Amino acid sequence: MTAELMARLGGVADNRWGLVTTARAEEAGISRKQMSRLAMGGFVVRVAQGVYRIEGATPARQEEVAARWIVLATAGEPPAPGVPSVVAAGESAALLHGIGGFRFAGSEFIVPARRRTRLTGVRLRVQKLTPYEVTMVEEVPALTVERTIADLLATGSSLHIVGRVVRDAVEQEKLSSPDRLAQYLAPQATAQGMPLGDGRALRELLFDIAGVPEARRTSSWKAFSPN
Repeated sequence: MTAELMARLGGVADNRWGLVTTARAEEAGISRKQMSRLAMGGFVVRVAQGVYRIEGATPARQEEVAARWIVLATAGEPPAPGVPSVVAAGESAALLHGIGGFRFAGSEFIVPARRRTRLTGVRLRVQKLTPYEVTMVEEVPALTVERTIADLLATGSSLHIVGRVVRDAVEQEKLSSPDRLAQYLAPQATAQGMPLGDGRALRELLFDIAGVPEARRTSSWKAFSPN
């Protein structure tokens, strides 16, 4: 019986990480009680509310974020052309990018329209995004590094914390466009004591806080690509 259940799970599990939601399992005729029994037997591993990983599958580097994203993505409305319906933001995006030294403490995602979720520790923000603001990390849609930096500042992270994110991004050569970073920072300029819309000044302040040498502020950028 167990072998039959595992064969069914293999047919509905996400091939990237071996993740399967209880909703997908139920579609395959496997009840939540049966999933719990498989977990007790070590055949699957519970990684989040309503999400299991098949034992032996290679987990995503940020499995906590990926698991919650897959629940939301499979339960949401079809995405608009060019923009995923669920995008990791804030610290979740920084975790996926590997910058800032954050530890997992819940997940944050941007969605295009108001929706509810029963997932604990998940925050959804309604915002319209363009394709240039989104990239794929570990096969999860996330804000780009530049957009993540601006998002952290806009949602209340301190200059010191965001400066640490900038430092890591520069050291790991994950920043792509200084102009685009300034563009995203522009709305936060006055809140940080800068002239109205002066994203360049705010960018330079963050570079100062991050300890980025002047030479690296212009020489470390890779050719910009929206993806």
